[in-house]
Amino acid sequence: MAWFQKEIILEAKSRGFHLVTQEIEAQLPELRRYQVGLVHIFIKHTSASLALNENADPTVRRDMENYFNQLAPENAPYYVHTYEGPDDMPAHIKAVLLGNSLNLPISHGRFNLGTWQGIYLNEHRNHGGRRRLVITLTGQTD
Repeated sequence: MAWFQKEIILEAKSRGFHLVTQEIEAQLPELRRYQVGLVHIFIKHTSASLALNENADPTVRRDMENYFNQLAPENAPYYVHTYEGPDDMPAHIKAVLLGNSLNLPISHGRFNLGTWQGIYLNEHRNHGGRRRLVITLTGQTD
């Protein structure tokens, strides 16, 4: 059993749900050494999140953004934490609901995802900046 861990940086993205599977894989050549195992992906931020969902139709990502904007609207009169801007408190709520990590299987040096599945970076701030991920691999290497 082998363990490996590294931190990668995803380039800044606009507010919304973004497919980042290939961006992660491009920064993780070590993945190819794992024949079977697990990957844990953790985002080191409280106003962005990770998810696994539809990778083919971009309208799914747009609908997700629209849904979560209604679920956690900006400028709600009951927010107390408002000094970082109107998008900040809703961003924290969305991040809590969607989560800060994913656990995925590894098979034959690749993420073992379904045909229509992809890794999302969910950027909940209007100007969130670059996002840091900690990637931990464990499993049988070649």
